[in-house]
Amino acid sequence: MDIRSAGILLFRHRSRRLEVLLGHPGGPFWVNKDAGAWSIPKGLIEDGEDPLNAAKREFQEETGFAVSGEFITLGTLRQPSRKIVYVWALEENLDETRMISNTFALEWPPGSGKFEEYPEIDRVSWFGLGEARVKISQGQVGFLDRLVEKLKARRGMTGDGAGSGETPKR
Repeated sequence: MDIRSAGILLFRHRSRRLEVLLGHPGGPFWVNKDAGAWSIPKGLIEDGEDPLNAAKREFQEETGFAVSGEFITLGTLRQPSRKIVYVWALEENLDETRMISNTFALEWPPGSGKFEEYPEIDRVSWFGLGEARVKISQGQVGFLDRLVEKLKARRGMTGDGAGSGETPKR
């Protein structure tokens, strides 16, 4: 059986530029990682759970914010790990400095017998699409493209207003 995960990609328009909210994973492994380390806030879908409800639950667990509104389906993408991720987008302007994540216990250093609590997400931040494409896990980049396509179709937007923004070369 495939492992399934669900998440919410928040977006906002600031100064005619589309921005998305991404989370940086917590814990000692991720502390010095940046490019390719950020993610859409998401988590595992429990047996029998509706994927959108799982996405809302996981978003609240990982950020401390309950979200509701008009969700835009961005579909699914199979990750390099073979996990299937379901994502919905939602236009919402949250204050990232008020984020509070749930925690997990991890033995660190490995084999030490010492367990520490770490946040699942140690911080969230708003990024323009160009920077988000560099920051986000490569398996999730397709969700950014789908968001732009959906916004263009829904609002008839073009250019920077649709959020194409700056796209740095890799």
